[in-house]
Amino acid sequence: MSVKMIVTDLDGTLLREDKTVSKRSENALFRCREIGIKVVYATARSMSNKELVPHKLFDANIINNGAIAYADGKIIHNCLMKPETTRPLLMACDMRGLKTAAQSNNIHYSNFDVVKEWEQLRQFEITDFSLYDKETEKM
Repeated sequence: MSVKMIVTDLDGTLLREDKTVSKRSENALFRCREIGIKVVYATARSMSNKELVPHKLFDANIINNGAIAYADGKIIHNCLMKPETTRPLLMACDMRGLKTAAQSNNIHYSNFDVVKEWEQLRQFEITDFSLYDKETEKM
């Protein structure tokens, strides 16, 4: 049985503590692709990983805990949560005073300033969840 594909996680697996990919790992992935093995990464991260990962090393990527998969720069799978499903949960969390966020199209919709929790995030909107109408990648 020959290897057809390698799938790797990012944090704590491919990425070092400083969030870089070692030259050794880069070379190994490049060599795999040279001999016809597909190379894919799967992560809980969103497209924010674009700055971390040399995308030229990968044939495909799976992001947001599997909510979206890309190959050749095109979405090949999406399993987004509908607003009628997420809105009641988001509202219930908000009414209980919980810090709550939902992500759609790389924007974090939240009831708090997300930058105070996740300083790397720049795209967010403070949101009234009773009006939230987005298909959601993750909450």
